[in-house]
Amino acid sequence: MQASTPNAGFTARLVHQVRLFFIALQFFTRLPIPAWVGFDSAWLHQSSRYFPAVGLVVGAVAASTYALAGLLWPSAVAVLLSTIAGIYLTGAFHEDGFADMCDGLGGGATKQRALEIMTDSRIGAYGAIGIALLLALKCAALSYLEAQVAIAALLVAHPLSRLAAAALIWRLDYVKQEGKSKPLAQRMSNGEFAVAASSALVVPAALFAMGWMSPGQMAAGFAAVVASAWWLARKFVRYLGGYTGDCLGAVQQVSETAFYLAILAVLR
Repeated sequence: MQASTPNAGFTARLVHQVRLFFIALQFFTRLPIPAWVGFDSAWLHQSSRYFPAVGLVVGAVAASTYALAGLLWPSAVAVLLSTIAGIYLTGAFHEDGFADMCDGLGGGATKQRALEIMTDSRIGAYGAIGIALLLALKCAALSYLEAQVAIAALLVAHPLSRLAAAALIWRLDYVKQEGKSKPLAQRMSNGEFAVAASSALVVPAALFAMGWMSPGQMAAGFAAVVASAWWLARKFVRYLGGYTGDCLGAVQQVSETAFYLAILAVLR
């Protein structure tokens, strides 16, 4: 009996990690999860380490949609269908956050007013224009990439951009008293962020080894993600004193788009 205890403990820890992944998947997507997973509010914070792993799922769906659509239609149509698939899968969760961030920082003269605007469910002019232009820019950049590079970019950008968003949870303070993301927004430990980074980097490493992306493309994409996340984080600290759930969505959207633009710039 004593010899089986370590194995039983390892199995329990492994099951708990799988449970945390499913909690993150349920929070960030529309996908159903197994009934045995259950729910505990404490698990939601712990699941933040698997935010980039959810990006692996979303990236796989987006890339698969692009690849299948590309067999029937031109690249621009495949890109639009891929983007629609990603938005439907996530319920426009991150896009809505970006739009709210545009409204808040664009129309809020004070921190309190900016937070009030970001809490409002309605989208204003800044948000509508911002998300329309961002989606147009994202689709335009992807449509100019060759099929193999576009598929690789989708597989890398989704988890990597979510790692950039997770970095805000790791390093910044959550500034709202209440909010949907508050249980998720407790400060990540170094170990939790290391888990997040590991899941985000496994696909880039595999694609690099397969030769689907060149060293220059990979380096430019990573630099663009880091630069865009750092720039937004500075703005959030300056205007809000930290971040909100909308800020996480904004970082994900902007850094994902920045990755595609960097890849395209290297190719041209």
